[in-house]
Amino acid sequence: MQLSAIQLLTGKIELLSGLHIGSGNTEIHIGGTDSPVIKNPITQEPYIPGSSIKGKMRSLLEWHLGVVGITEGHPLNFGDLPKLQDGRLARAKDLIRLFGGASDSKNDEGLIKEIGPTRLAFWDCPLDMAWVEWMRDTKSLPLTETKMENMIDRIRGVAEHPRNTERVPATARFDFKLTIRVHDGEDLLETVLQGLKLLELTGLGGSGSRGYGKIKFTQLELDKQPIQDKLEQINLQQAA
Repeated sequence: MQLSAIQLLTGKIELLSGLHIGSGNTEIHIGGTDSPVIKNPITQEPYIPGSSIKGKMRSLLEWHLGVVGITEGHPLNFGDLPKLQDGRLARAKDLIRLFGGASDSKNDEGLIKEIGPTRLAFWDCPLDMAWVEWMRDTKSLPLTETKMENMIDRIRGVAEHPRNTERVPATARFDFKLTIRVHDGEDLLETVLQGLKLLELTGLGGSGSRGYGKIKFTQLELDKQPIQDKLEQINLQQAA
């Protein structure tokens, strides 16, 4: 197995609705929000962790392939491959090629040698500086919003359990970047684009069922060559 190339996939992530990716901060400050978003500790600007994109994208691709029941809810690994057949087996191997997999058996050594190292490396996504400057200089607006929510008692018709959630507002743009290791001239781009399309259809971050985190990938380039049209042409029904 030989490393043929390392491709660079870049673009923008545009928010179509407010995005909340929690910071994990359990400390409550007077006048603060109940659930803050994750921020760069130096600049205090929100960002999208590469791990959030990778985890959601991998999960969606496994659901689309129909292997979540086979893996009993765990990430697809080498030990799951003997349970699959035909086309699903080939596609499952591609998923492990892209995202990596764990092994707990010596019987997996042959598969490990066949599949090789993890191909994808996700980068954290900072805010697009042009959008930041537009918000600060033109609009004089903060880079996050606080959304108030509550639960309605169905019988009494009154609001209960008020809470507030910090979000990055719609229209925000982030710089998106990942690298793809290519071995022996393989082409796994189609699967990567399927994952991006699934993210567009479902969203990122928390509270997606309430409309949070709807996104769109734009200005996609692979090694500085435009490939946005390839994403637009992805047909998930044909790939199923």
